[in-house]
Amino acid sequence: MGQVLSVVIVILSIVLVLFVLVQNSKGGGLASNFSNGNQMLGVRKTTDALEKITWSLVAIIVVLCIASSSMSKTTVATASEVSDQVEIPAQGGAVPEEAPVEVPAE
Repeated sequence: MGQVLSVVIVILSIVLVLFVLVQNSKGGGLASNFSNGNQMLGVRKTTDALEKITWSLVAIIVVLCIASSSMSKTTVATASEVSDQVEIPAQGGAVPEEAPVEVPAE
């Protein structure tokens, strides 16, 4: 189930990027020169719909991310749990020796 949510989140994120790229910028720059023409031709309703879809996608992605993180079964181990799992070598000299290194003949 978590993998399905991850795939859905990735697909929705790609769609969100596409919707953001389609929208006109609201700031200054080159797009501000053409804003009166767009509003006159009835494009304003389209930009409102794109903005609503964009915010809806953001909300859906946030909810799916929270659901995905709450469904994950990974736990964080504390330091004491990790130290309990580490094997401590015996103190009696059972230390492995290093392998002999051969010196190439000249």
